[in-house]
Amino acid sequence: MKGVMLNVNPTLQFVDVTHLIGPQDVMEAAFVIKNMAPFFPAGTVHLAVVDPGVGTSRRPVALKHNEQWYVGPDNGLFSLVLNSQPPDELVVLDKPSYWRTPSPSDTFHGRDIFSSVAAHIASGVSLDTLGSPIETLKPLHWALPIADQQGVQGWVVHVDHFGNCITNISKKLIHDQCNSLSVKCYVGSTIIASIKTTYNTVPTGEPLLLFNSHGLLEIAINTGNASEMLSIRKGSPVNIVFTDDC
Repeated sequence: MKGVMLNVNPTLQFVDVTHLIGPQDVMEAAFVIKNMAPFFPAGTVHLAVVDPGVGTSRRPVALKHNEQWYVGPDNGLFSLVLNSQPPDELVVLDKPSYWRTPSPSDTFHGRDIFSSVAAHIASGVSLDTLGSPIETLKPLHWALPIADQQGVQGWVVHVDHFGNCITNISKKLIHDQCNSLSVKCYVGSTIIASIKTTYNTVPTGEPLLLFNSHGLLEIAINTGNASEMLSIRKGSPVNIVFTDDC
């Protein structure tokens, strides 16, 4: 894919955000892009190829949103990234003259369509030159936690390289339900009491809860791998019970 892009424009700058998305995991890819994109400058082109429907009738698309561009399959990935907001511009990639080849592989549109289009966008080619306007993306919605004054039910949406288990439970959601951070968390093979501020507030090897840099509740182990040690996986349920009056 990089070779294709460099053939379009050898001056392009690449940033590899991750190659660790689980196979066919559209929601995990969207989670990573959604949390990463705001830190990149205007004019960035995000190329995302998590494409279990490659070769089927799913559409190849490119869009503009908040002065950034996104290229990839229309399989719900970008509707998640945009939180179902309409993009500023949206096209289906139906102009083969901007693909690597007018006869793309049935199994590798990342190489034969998306890479070439992304390189052309980064080189200044407009979306309306690269494709035909369409109105909507395929819808896909985040699964939301359930909260009341007794607690919050959510689950793990991402496990990072360190084995930290990131949930879909936000700091704001917990604060909106209860002023106290005195909680019990039931997850995996353990129960964790109270929310800490950083990793080394507990002894080495001990589990903890904290809010990460995106304001999401995270299950971690100080200098350890929480996913492995606590039997937690992506999709594992997380139950928070408030132990003080709210």
